[in-house]
Amino acid sequence: MTEAWRYGGNQVRLWRTEAGKSREELGAESNYDAETVKSMELGRRRPTMQLLRAADQMFGAAGKLLAVAEYMKPEPFPKRSEEFMAAEAECVAFNSYQPLLIPGLVQSKEYMQALMNDAAPPMDAETIEERVSRRLKRQETMVRRIKTVYGFIIAEGALRTQVGGTEVMRRQLDLLLEMGELRNVFVQILPTGRACGAALHGPLVLLETPEHKLWAWVEGQETSAMYSTPDKVSALTQTHGMIRMSALSTAESAEFIKRLAEEL
Repeated sequence: MTEAWRYGGNQVRLWRTEAGKSREELGAESNYDAETVKSMELGRRRPTMQLLRAADQMFGAAGKLLAVAEYMKPEPFPKRSEEFMAAEAECVAFNSYQPLLIPGLVQSKEYMQALMNDAAPPMDAETIEERVSRRLKRQETMVRRIKTVYGFIIAEGALRTQVGGTEVMRRQLDLLLEMGELRNVFVQILPTGRACGAALHGPLVLLETPEHKLWAWVEGQETSAMYSTPDKVSALTQTHGMIRMSALSTAESAEFIKRLAEEL
């Protein structure tokens, strides 16, 4: 629960009572049941654009309720990822290893949506839309930042996992090939038979700051951490190096991706 949710919900309640309407009536107009409307009015749930739009029109608020939405936008990233996103936006080098998923910066829109649709706990449609939009903007930024080098090592298993089904994965593999053709983006595949022990410990990202300091980011199911201490960053850099030595070259990786796409 947040103050913004309570404020927005209270505004809806005030306009509704002033108009002499019931929660059931507002619910019928916005396609929610009365209990859901109550939860939004009390700030237990975030008032959605769907509710605000219906209430604004129903109560003749002339855009005043719609204006509330600006203060209740879904978080573009989970709180624990904000430090990483800030570092990513400024880095001069970015090197990622992902054993299970396609890295976010090279995901197709359909792949992103499929992942978020299956999130637990479930996310509402507005949150999914906001996060997909922000991730696509990060991708666009990567394409424009030709002086920043991006390296992606992806385990074969991530390419074979049918996220969203065959068509979604075919589009995703095509996008990896497109991204790999960019001057500043390097995509390498780690075949299953060549995976070293270090590759089994989970994903990691190495970033070089504008001051040429190295940071490392590791993330799990519900935890994540950004490391800047030399000993920890050194250990993770060595881990990444071992994984990279086992991966295919960029040219071999492109051929590998093409073969997988043909199998779909």
